[in-house]
Amino acid sequence: MKTFEEAMDFRHACKVFDESKEISDSDMKYILEAGRKSPSSFGMEAWKFLVITNEGLKAKLRVACWNQVQVTSCSHLVIVLTGIDSVKVESGLPKKRFMRREMPQEKLDFYMGLYASHLEYILSCDEKIEAWTAKQSYIALGNMMTAGAVLGIDSCPIEGFEKEKVEEILGLDTSKYRLSVVLPFGYRINEQSTQQRLDFDEVVEFIK
Repeated sequence: MKTFEEAMDFRHACKVFDESKEISDSDMKYILEAGRKSPSSFGMEAWKFLVITNEGLKAKLRVACWNQVQVTSCSHLVIVLTGIDSVKVESGLPKKRFMRREMPQEKLDFYMGLYASHLEYILSCDEKIEAWTAKQSYIALGNMMTAGAVLGIDSCPIEGFEKEKVEEILGLDTSKYRLSVVLPFGYRINEQSTQQRLDFDEVVEFIK
């Protein structure tokens, strides 16, 4: 795609991929880098991306994803995980994230205090943490889909799954990571349907 707008027009929820076409390693890395470089609250980067090409594993996951054909017909199946333990103060990881930027101890203490106090309610249980970090994972999700579209690669975000079954198949330690969304990538086999969107004036309001 030559422009961002062209990429947005190209992108759609591809329901069936061409199983004869495989995404190159370099193109897949380009897509994943868009996810890795995405913004996150407090810079915590509370996510992980599992990239699955194993056909047997994709077949098992398809059963737990409402038998959706995208899961097995895609070239690469990206499982977007949302972090749980990594954002807890006691894990020590938030401090490490802040320390990536050189700062005096008093400034570090200030940021850690701000982080802990501001997020006291959110960090009070794993379920609240999951709700917070899962929202952020969708920023990475959107960027990866658009990055794919720039390269002429299709995608289809999937929330239709049995969450606990997918986590079990993947052998996840849910105290550390939980399933956020399933994201297949590949090349379309059918012509793209007409994009349906609300008019600009219906979704945008300028307040002066």
